[in-house]
Amino acid sequence: MSEVDRLADEYIDLYFTANPLFASALGIRGEHDARLADHSADAEWRQRAALADLAVRAEAIPPDTLSAQDALTRQVVIQQARAAVDLIDARLPDVVVSDGLSAPALLPMTAFAMITLPTEDAARGHLKRLGAMSSYLDTITERQRAGAAEGNLPPGFLVEAGIAYVDRYLAGTGTDPLRIRPQVEVAGYAEEQERLLAEVVRPAYRRYREFLAGELAPRGLPADRPGLCWLPDGERRYAGLVRAHTTTERTAQDLHDTGLRLIERLADEYAELGKRVFGTGDLGEIFRRLRTDPELRWRDGEELLEAARAAIARTEAVAPLWFRSVPSQRCEVRAVPETEADGGTIAYYIEPAMDGSRPGVYYANTDRAHERSRHVSEAIAFHEAVPGHHFQLSTSIGLTELPLLRRIADVNAYIEGWGLYAERLADEMGLYSGDVARLGMLAQDSMRAGRLVVDTGMHALGWSRQQAVDYLLENVPLGRVEIEAEVNRYVAVPGQALSYMVGRLEIQRIRAEAEAALGPEFDIRDFHDVVLGNGHLPLSVLASVVTDWVGGRTAS
Repeated sequence: MSEVDRLADEYIDLYFTANPLFASALGIRGEHDARLADHSADAEWRQRAALADLAVRAEAIPPDTLSAQDALTRQVVIQQARAAVDLIDARLPDVVVSDGLSAPALLPMTAFAMITLPTEDAARGHLKRLGAMSSYLDTITERQRAGAAEGNLPPGFLVEAGIAYVDRYLAGTGTDPLRIRPQVEVAGYAEEQERLLAEVVRPAYRRYREFLAGELAPRGLPADRPGLCWLPDGERRYAGLVRAHTTTERTAQDLHDTGLRLIERLADEYAELGKRVFGTGDLGEIFRRLRTDPELRWRDGEELLEAARAAIARTEAVAPLWFRSVPSQRCEVRAVPETEADGGTIAYYIEPAMDGSRPGVYYANTDRAHERSRHVSEAIAFHEAVPGHHFQLSTSIGLTELPLLRRIADVNAYIEGWGLYAERLADEMGLYSGDVARLGMLAQDSMRAGRLVVDTGMHALGWSRQQAVDYLLENVPLGRVEIEAEVNRYVAVPGQALSYMVGRLEIQRIRAEAEAALGPEFDIRDFHDVVLGNGHLPLSVLASVVTDWVGGRTAS
């Protein structure tokens, strides 16, 4: 094993120490199967010191002494370690209380549903985790209490959303997301799990709810000050998040301005499709029709899920014409779990477990389906499932010749950039069922461009929540329920929403350069193999990989 590969493995050990639930969800078995994260400030700062040291050691290795693959891995180690430091410095566990994918107190309700228990050891580990939930939540409470004392406070509307999330969990009967059924028989397991849920977990969540309602809610920031810029050292913290999520040095103002320009450019595309669908090119009228036409709403959640399955099936039928490598395992489609559906994001994808114990799953939000927009369904399925994240993440997991870090690195701009690229690629592939669905593609573009505007607006430029909602209502043809949920997400997870459009624009740029350089020799299947076949890469590293590929083709 090379020195660089050892550093990559060292990073993975640090990452799994901080994120043991993710390791279990990936199907990577080990001692972390019995652990929960330690969200104490002391543990986090120890982690930070180790990450900073790892980055320095990786930077000290001369890249010209390395093989091509080791040189790529070295760059990934450096970027991931530096990004992890930026994330720690942002102190988000102090203030994130409402999002099931990022709030430390709520994450188990989402993550446990992704975990399988194929062995007795894994099942026993799950029981240990349940037993540790009391101290886990108490540690988070103390962390957030200390943060509040320093003025590090979440907006009040997100505290109320967090309270509602916990209330839904405590009110549930028979569908506890923390209850996992093992795939093997384990003596006494079921009884012990029920005891722990009743005597440890639910009392711990009731205490956490009391903290939210009694201490945080009365002090929560008003809705006209939702962003990080209103918190101590918020401007620097947000700059670090921008760097971590985009893998670039772009400023908040630059990203804000880019979003404004993209919104303007989309108007012509809307007008062209609007004339065909609604007989008008007027943007306001097109948006009004998309928002209010009852034919563009779902009958129920099952209809929404079936439409997603149909879009995925169409893609699978033609994928070999566009990809040389296609995942063997199909993507499943499920409804977002009840505990996170109300107020949760529109959809998300979870990659398959590496041990084969769980497939890749596309989760679509069916809550209040009759209020949700039909026209965006296909674009979302193409993004989250096929040819988007399912192709991308299933492919990377299968690259067993690469270090594990390269296969699972948390490079948001690459991951989400590919997902958004897949929405436009689906149009090239002829996958949209008609112009209404293509209007949905434009709506998704508008939302991702709008994210550049409102995420930076709230966290860097001082926008209120209402300013963000109003801007998206004016420029994105989605319903209010979806837009308000999206804005809440941007407040709760600063910077992450920037990664989509930044990554998509870069993938499109490097593809255009490759097409221009190779001319008739350009093959889209080969390009996609290069983009997906080297693991998760920061944007600058991805660009250099494609440049080298083009150079190799032109030289031959």
